[in-house]
Amino acid sequence: MHPLPPHPALVVLGRVFAWLNLGGSISTPIPCPAGGRGRSKGSEEEEERGLLPEAAPRLSAGCEPSRVPRTEAGTWVTRSWVTRTRQPGWPPGKEPPGPGVLRKPTQGSCRMQPGAASGHVSSQCKILRCNSEYVAATLNLRGSGRTAAYCNALRSYSHCTRKTARTCRGDLAFHSAVHGIEDLMIQNNCSKEGPTSPPRPRPPAPNHQGFESLDICDYEKSFLYKHGQPPSYQHCAAFGDPHIRTFHDDFHTCRVEGSWPLLDNDYLFVQATSAPVAKGSNATVTSKLTIIFKNMKECIDQKVYQAEIGNLPAAFEDGSVNGGERPGGSSLAIRELSPGRHVEIRAQYIGTTIAVRQAGRQLSFSIRVAEEVARAFTEEQDLQLCVGGCPRSQRISRSECCSRSRGAAEEARALCKEMLPVEDVYFQSCVFDVVTSGDANFTMAAHGALEDARLFLPDAEKLHIFQAGAGCPHASPSFLLLLLLLAASLWALQSHF
Repeated sequence: MHPLPPHPALVVLGRVFAWLNLGGSISTPIPCPAGGRGRSKGSEEEEERGLLPEAAPRLSAGCEPSRVPRTEAGTWVTRSWVTRTRQPGWPPGKEPPGPGVLRKPTQGSCRMQPGAASGHVSSQCKILRCNSEYVAATLNLRGSGRTAAYCNALRSYSHCTRKTARTCRGDLAFHSAVHGIEDLMIQNNCSKEGPTSPPRPRPPAPNHQGFESLDICDYEKSFLYKHGQPPSYQHCAAFGDPHIRTFHDDFHTCRVEGSWPLLDNDYLFVQATSAPVAKGSNATVTSKLTIIFKNMKECIDQKVYQAEIGNLPAAFEDGSVNGGERPGGSSLAIRELSPGRHVEIRAQYIGTTIAVRQAGRQLSFSIRVAEEVARAFTEEQDLQLCVGGCPRSQRISRSECCSRSRGAAEEARALCKEMLPVEDVYFQSCVFDVVTSGDANFTMAAHGALEDARLFLPDAEKLHIFQAGAGCPHASPSFLLLLLLLAASLWALQSHF
């Protein structure tokens, strides 16, 4: 059985390592004539192509490249590229001593002249990149089109070496690769002209200022950089009586009174203060909101936003409208969308947008927050209405209002239907709020919460939530007919007597 031939990429790389480590020469060295300059076969050709190194090793006269001793730098000199210069005023026919001129050997040995290059890779020479691209292009070649693809890779390799020829002059690996490419193209009958391999996609250039210092305050970019995909988001809302839509799309109507945390995690604290919607009523509304954006290094100073009924400011408590003087201060910003009615706060550094609205005598809160941020809390921070909803002891049924005033419920339904055509939980909440408060402005609270959900929800299919039996039931035709029959019977009895 004949052994398999080595991979062509390994042949070229073997030549490179032979140059760098063993001092092997691709061309056959010619012994230096006495008093002459040692050269290799093909050096004239290299000189014509401009491949001779500008700072090539200079050898003493009368030596043979294959017998040059190891230099102080620990490398072998295998080629005798020599440049010749003529000092002005030097007699014709005489060779001046100086840089680039061969001198007579001393003590019968060949020595590297002072200032000669040691053959190391220049920091600007891209031959190693050319090598790696060639290896990647030929590593998995299979099938009938292997030869054509291999020739494409060789032409790409040759093109790469030509582009870096100027910065690689004097580099042994570069010159070895050039000769290796020529040999392999001849062996595989590859023409010098033709298609080349498509370039490999290159990774983004490293940021010399560091990714952290530039993009840590842009949550989406930072997350994409770390995980290779955009972040996931969650939505929560509190509006009306108050009604809570949790991050998990549960929907509760609460009778909570006093101050309750909507959010409490490593980045945000949001507290809602509730008061009775009317004297003696079990229903409550949000009368005050406090939002704390916690201090975050490089991005923002701690900022506090407070809103109360009748006072919806377009600035933080300290009068500022951004995150402060830190490098990422602009990643937190507040703007007024409707004076006294709608404020939006964008916290780009944590992938969060908050909407605060006032409708009638109540405040509403909506948030779109990165899932990773929403989950950044400990066991001690377990009481969050946006996470767990209202405690069971604080939940009330939205159908309770119907038993007290069916006529008022029908009027509220007609009013809410104008703003909310779909009879989902937002519609049911609207009816409940209008009935319990008697204030038609509460239709705007439910409508605003639905609009925020339309913007903030990552999944539009989850916009509407339907809960059977949770709202005031619509009067059925049979029930109305029964009422008409009863009224007719009473009229008949009165007229008879």
